[in-house]
Amino acid sequence: MSSHVAIVTDSTAYLPQEALDRHGVTVVPLTVVLGDEALEEGNEVSARSVAYALQRRRPVSTSRPNPGEFASVYRAAAEAGAGEVVSLHLSAELSGTYDSACLAAEDAPVPVRVVDTRMVAMALGYAVLAAAETAESGGSADEVVAAAEKRAGETSAFFYVDTLDYLRKGGRIGAAQALLGSALAVKPLLHLADGRIQPLEKVRTAARAIARLEEISAERAGTGSVDVAVHHLAAAERAETLAGHLRGRIPGIVDLQVSEVGAVIGAHAGPGLLGVVVSPR
Repeated sequence: MSSHVAIVTDSTAYLPQEALDRHGVTVVPLTVVLGDEALEEGNEVSARSVAYALQRRRPVSTSRPNPGEFASVYRAAAEAGAGEVVSLHLSAELSGTYDSACLAAEDAPVPVRVVDTRMVAMALGYAVLAAAETAESGGSADEVVAAAEKRAGETSAFFYVDTLDYLRKGGRIGAAQALLGSALAVKPLLHLADGRIQPLEKVRTAARAIARLEEISAERAGTGSVDVAVHHLAAAERAETLAGHLRGRIPGIVDLQVSEVGAVIGAHAGPGLLGVVVSPR
């Protein structure tokens, strides 16, 4: 069997299963803890069950994969004929997943390049697709990493949450920022910047916040060829409406996906999340 570059990612990429299968991408799941039950994202727990738990104020937390899980995947890739592995993950500012992958890479039977994409959800997913397509065309590990980093660097992720409380409890946004939002009764718009969740704008009503989310996303997309993903948690109708508006406003859309986020992002963002990922081709 000829040597190739294998692609690994984690469960927060939220790529459709069909895309994972088509490109041969291996996914290492993060864990969601509901009460005293630890469950694998994508296999044992749904975003909807997380939303249900949060709405009923049940304790919900998340944890990274342990290095042993990555080590097993890297060994399997080598046994399947991979000469190298490129392992792409959500921002190290948001999770210790990248650190676990780096520890496992040290003792892997083949060279492993671990990439902190500084992204999450389909912003990570598009970088994974760029990596997989480059690997399939015979690219070296260096070329695969470069393609992924280029795609991630050009991708933007914007999102709206009904409340900052879940992000504050999970330590993903500062308590002072969350308190300010609550005190002013504003609806926050956020974005990923330098791998962190950062405030973008504060808007007085949910309707206006979602309208601004649409405007900002369309402005970012411009007129060139772009892929767009609309994410939500327990807000399917809002997400479909937003996607319809974006389809009408963005002339260069190549692919538009609408999907509910997975359990891990859902646990930190909370019900009502709407997100838009804009990724130029």
